[in-house]
Amino acid sequence: MRSSRRRASYGAEDGEYDVGKAHDLEKDDFDPHSPSLDSDDEAHSSTISSREISGSHQPMLGGKPPERKLKSFYFYRIPNRTARWLCLALMASIILFILSLVRMSYVSSRQLEAQHLKDKPPPPPPWESFNFLERYFGGIRALVPRDENIPEYPRDAERSSIGVTNTSVNARAIPPSTPFNPYPDYNSSAYQLEYGRVSECFLDPQETVRVPKLYAYMGVPRGQPDAVIGSYQTVGILDTMCFERYGRLGPYGFGYSLRRGGIGTGLIGEREGAENVWSVEQEVDYTKVQWGEAQRVCAAKNSHRFKAMPGDQGSSDQGDEFRDMPVERSNSLELAGMVEPTADDVAGNRTTQEANKKLLPRTAVVLRTWWDFQFTQEDVLYLRSLIAELSLASGGEYTLHFLVHVKDDNLPIWADSDTYSRALEDALPKEFHGMATLWSERQMGLIYGGLAESYYRDLPVHGVYRSTYMPMQYFAYKHPEYDYFWNWEMDVRYTGHWYHLFDSLRKWAQAQPRKGLWERNARFYIPDVHGSWEDFKQMVRVQSEMGTQSSNNLWASRKPGPPGQGQGASAQSKIDPPVWGPLAPDDVYQPENDPVPPTSYEKDKYSWGVGEEADLITLNPMFDPDETPWILAEDVTGYNTTERFPPRRTAVITASRLSQRLLTTMHKEVALQRHTMFSEMWPASCALHHGFKAVYVPHPVFIDRNWPTNYLASVMNGGKNGASGGSRTSVFGDSRQHNFRGTTWYYNAGFSGNLWRRWLGYRVDNDGGEEEEIAGEGRMCLPGVLLHPVKGVELVVEGVRADER
Repeated sequence: MRSSRRRASYGAEDGEYDVGKAHDLEKDDFDPHSPSLDSDDEAHSSTISSREISGSHQPMLGGKPPERKLKSFYFYRIPNRTARWLCLALMASIILFILSLVRMSYVSSRQLEAQHLKDKPPPPPPWESFNFLERYFGGIRALVPRDENIPEYPRDAERSSIGVTNTSVNARAIPPSTPFNPYPDYNSSAYQLEYGRVSECFLDPQETVRVPKLYAYMGVPRGQPDAVIGSYQTVGILDTMCFERYGRLGPYGFGYSLRRGGIGTGLIGEREGAENVWSVEQEVDYTKVQWGEAQRVCAAKNSHRFKAMPGDQGSSDQGDEFRDMPVERSNSLELAGMVEPTADDVAGNRTTQEANKKLLPRTAVVLRTWWDFQFTQEDVLYLRSLIAELSLASGGEYTLHFLVHVKDDNLPIWADSDTYSRALEDALPKEFHGMATLWSERQMGLIYGGLAESYYRDLPVHGVYRSTYMPMQYFAYKHPEYDYFWNWEMDVRYTGHWYHLFDSLRKWAQAQPRKGLWERNARFYIPDVHGSWEDFKQMVRVQSEMGTQSSNNLWASRKPGPPGQGQGASAQSKIDPPVWGPLAPDDVYQPENDPVPPTSYEKDKYSWGVGEEADLITLNPMFDPDETPWILAEDVTGYNTTERFPPRRTAVITASRLSQRLLTTMHKEVALQRHTMFSEMWPASCALHHGFKAVYVPHPVFIDRNWPTNYLASVMNGGKNGASGGSRTSVFGDSRQHNFRGTTWYYNAGFSGNLWRRWLGYRVDNDGGEEEEIAGEGRMCLPGVLLHPVKGVELVVEGVRADER
């Protein structure tokens, strides 16, 4: 047994058979070539050692099995030379791929850098580097007479600094405020002989609550800047006094609680001297005031001062709202105890008036709003001041209306009177019910059908954006009792007295001669550069008749000049002949009553038009949009524009006064001739075509930074031949209108809202507020400043009603 174990462990190198590798017949197939069991082949006997045992240990089926050939898995082996070349090619491809990635990365980074440089925002405009003015925010403790004031801006460079901030103004006592009364002396015999007796109007049915008065302070805060555009003295607006918030808004509920009928704001903070506003006249409980009925009664009591009404224009039969655009009549007249004068009373008043020579024109102030407008307490103060100062205190010279846009064309306001009435009630606060008229864009589309629809800037031609004046002109057509209409907006504010402003604008426009009027209308008046108004008028005459060599003319349109002037670059410096009479294209209908100049332009001595009421009064220049960057210059519908566009003029901001004659002409142009233009271009262009008197009134406009006035003049009047339009360099355009952001009057002005909030006593950009007023000069005090836009002013209501506790 031991011997057989030792043999089994022998290896192949000993020439012995390895038992572990023995051939197993039970597992392997039979091989016929293997030696048989009976084979005597000597190869299977061992002669190496005599110590070997017998061959009985050999496998029964024979000796060592033959080796098998392994089958190859490759059909063809690549030669080494070829393999080396293939490897070299693969490596070269990888290197080239890596290099291409590196190059692409480099090129991409360079392209990004170039794109970044290309898209890099332009440098800020020059005006952003000018210093802010600080003396707008002076208070009532630093008042000085107007003629002693040295304005912070504009002023001569050699004048020394004002140094108000270093003076001890806090110790000065606040002077008393005084009532401000801009109305004519209605009780004087001279006025009554000329215009007749004026019946006083009240806020309540019992005629015990008089219209409150405004209070002003004489003088202005030391160093207060002057207006840089326009002029108080030129237009005739008083600037020798200033208004702070309690004297201006206190009569309408600002400064006392809701419990006493106020708006519940201005109860705390800097109030020194505010009590003087209510020292003579008591606080008014405005929860009991119905402005619509008070206004209607006032107009009826003073109807003898105006021309006879063409009929009952105050109401309409039920169901005629679509056609007649009636003014809402609330049913609170009897509930409030007010008694409207009868026809006999009106006739008696008119008999008294027959001996008088002059009848006053009727003027409607139409406030544009929409049906879901969210009125704030500050909006309510604004509306109360308009109605009280323009309508009630003047004896009915003005009448306030709301023209409410119903934006949902599917609301059946024209099919159902209850729906119409419900929409009216929801559109306005309760105290203003009875003063509104609804309109919709679908209504305008039916009234003014047949207009060519161009969808200019993807907007419909009957939409409020492109055709703001469509409802206004139809409203005027249906209300011939009014001679003039102010198209007014909800985001306008005025720190002065409304009647004084409107009356001053009207009188100044009435006094303007027609000669050179359209040329003056096209320019901003900057007194610090242009001098007096007479100097400005003569400068405009020279620029109009002789032209200028300004480089801005290179970007103006090439129009034919006067006869014999020639063409080309020399003619480019000359403007068109002055506007004298109607300037209409061939396809405009010319009524027989269009104004005709009484003499030639050369013979006129600045007499035609003096004393004539203006058909259009605007508060921004009426510029020529031709060749300007103004994006709406080509929004012209219905005119033949194959060769050229019709003559046009544009006044940005639609706040303006329009005559009944102009609005009726606009109505007929749209309805009969199918002509219209963009909202801000339509009234001025229509007046130009028909020879109506249009006047831009240079009211005072302020600016928030220390602009060099010569640079300001070159920017604002950067158009053709010193005008504001007519050239690609005009300030009116998306690329240049940023220059108005620091002003107090433009559609995108930012200073207007900030100035109004600071004037109300609120902090703006971490400046102003209660603490600064108490520690400094007191409440801000400003002369009459017209502001637009002022949006979203939320007053902090500090009081609550007794029943809300």
